[in-house]
Amino acid sequence: MITRYPTGVYKGVLFMNDKECCCGRKKKRSEEEFRSLMNRLKRIEGQVRGVEKMLENDAYCPDILTQVSAINSALNSFNKELLASHIKSCVVNDIRAGKDEVIDELVATLQKIMK
Repeated sequence: MITRYPTGVYKGVLFMNDKECCCGRKKKRSEEEFRSLMNRLKRIEGQVRGVEKMLENDAYCPDILTQVSAINSALNSFNKELLASHIKSCVVNDIRAGKDEVIDELVATLQKIMK
């Protein structure tokens, strides 16, 4: 079963209900895709909590830096998975529907995430 969170802040993350969205566009994800992305985020959340504990326990700086690097790598992997899904579904569907402006949106998105 998939857990969908109600509108509001849950563990520091803003969730929107079905009638609200930050940009007005939405994507219906398969249960498999949703579960995969959520599992990645939960692992990343656990890694961040681990770094918090390391800091609280006065861990050695290089050890913390190594864990932060692992978190960055995990976030990059999350982005790659989400981007691939976006291109294979949203971008392809919009191009087929004659909405070529999706290419400009994709380029802008890539420029943001590749800073």
